[in-house]
Amino acid sequence: MCAARLAPVLAREIVPHDPAELAARLRGERHLLLLDSAMRQEHFGRYSFLACNPAQTITVQDGATHLDGERVDEGALALLDRLLAEERCEPLPGLPPFQGGFAGFIGYDYGAVLEPSLRLPQGPGPQLMLNRYDTVVAFDHLQERAWIISRGGEAALDAMAAKLAAAQAPLGRASLAGFTSNFSRAGYEQALARTVDYVLAGDIFQANIAQQFSAPVDAGFDPFAFYLVLRQRNAAPFAAFLDFGTVVVASASPERLVALRGRLAEARPIKGTRRRDANPARDAALIAELMASRKDRAENVMIVDLLRNDLSRVAEPGTVMVPVLCGLESYAGVHHLTSVVTAKLQEGVAAGGLVAALFPGGSITGAPKIRAMEVIAEMEGTPRSLYCGSLGYAGFSGAADFSIAIRTVEFARDTARFSGGGGITARSRPAEEYDETLTKVARIQGAFAP
Repeated sequence: MCAARLAPVLAREIVPHDPAELAARLRGERHLLLLDSAMRQEHFGRYSFLACNPAQTITVQDGATHLDGERVDEGALALLDRLLAEERCEPLPGLPPFQGGFAGFIGYDYGAVLEPSLRLPQGPGPQLMLNRYDTVVAFDHLQERAWIISRGGEAALDAMAAKLAAAQAPLGRASLAGFTSNFSRAGYEQALARTVDYVLAGDIFQANIAQQFSAPVDAGFDPFAFYLVLRQRNAAPFAAFLDFGTVVVASASPERLVALRGRLAEARPIKGTRRRDANPARDAALIAELMASRKDRAENVMIVDLLRNDLSRVAEPGTVMVPVLCGLESYAGVHHLTSVVTAKLQEGVAAGGLVAALFPGGSITGAPKIRAMEVIAEMEGTPRSLYCGSLGYAGFSGAADFSIAIRTVEFARDTARFSGGGGITARSRPAEEYDETLTKVARIQGAFAP
């Protein structure tokens, strides 16, 4: 049930289509959002969501929070929780969990807003943009069913159904060339050597250092066409496409920052990577090497401990658990070690407070988190912007799910940017770490190829 002053939630089942096919019919609508489980898995690749034309927008620009363009004194995540609480609504049973609410992105550089002592390089774009969507197209891939869900009455259901029935606009060119890195190989290896020195000096235990690739975008390039290629070449459970006007995002992320169902929170940190190989015997050998690697397991366990600490800030005492430690997950281009950390939230903690406790994710910063972020800023010397931030939703029902924006391309100010990095510890060999960054971005580079 919803508060008496609010319109009831209505749902209309539609013929299921591929979410990207329906997203193509909404191109040109304002603030198009597709949260796309392009790699289907029962537990965290089951649902996809499509929405456009939001009713409200929370943004953070230069550290200041704005609601629909007007500056407000509240922090963005506290404002998010307040707005959701004012319109709290029980979900329709048996349907996908996001049935309306706020969705969008939180840039990595928003970490400096949450921790004012941090001095991070800042880009000119928004550090956060979360849109309120009252009408959502929701897909349950396990059941192979789809619905339009809305709080706008039958008229809103009709309007969305009409948009979904429209003809698809022609696609533009998906290929783009001319990418360059902000590091040479020698420069990157020198930065990693300095990071290892910090570890050996006891300043940090681990820091995630990345190189950023960028290229100018010309008028004939179509980010949505590129996304269709990327999701085919590198299917991922937390894939996404966002067209928010000044910022466009194409993501093939395999990693969840945190999900919230009821009062149960779940994080899924990734640490440990090996490339895939087309030869089954070599692929199996790479899996065995990853599973036996003391370095990779130590990195993973270190980040699990960091996440346990972060979650304990908002969890009921004694409820933080690690049901999976260093489990294997395989994707189109890489194998990963992934752990699962869960907790029961304290009364009064909602999605915004949960994200604030964890953001940015420990797997893409290092430990201890604040000092690792300072080292990252020193070594990389350029804004991360969306990279290693988060994409996702927080619903009127209290449900939330946010990814970590790795394997992600940001299109802004006529430039395409993506990054690849890795966790650096005392055992790291800079040359091998450089090669690992190339492995991580290989599928993105391939998707840009003619």
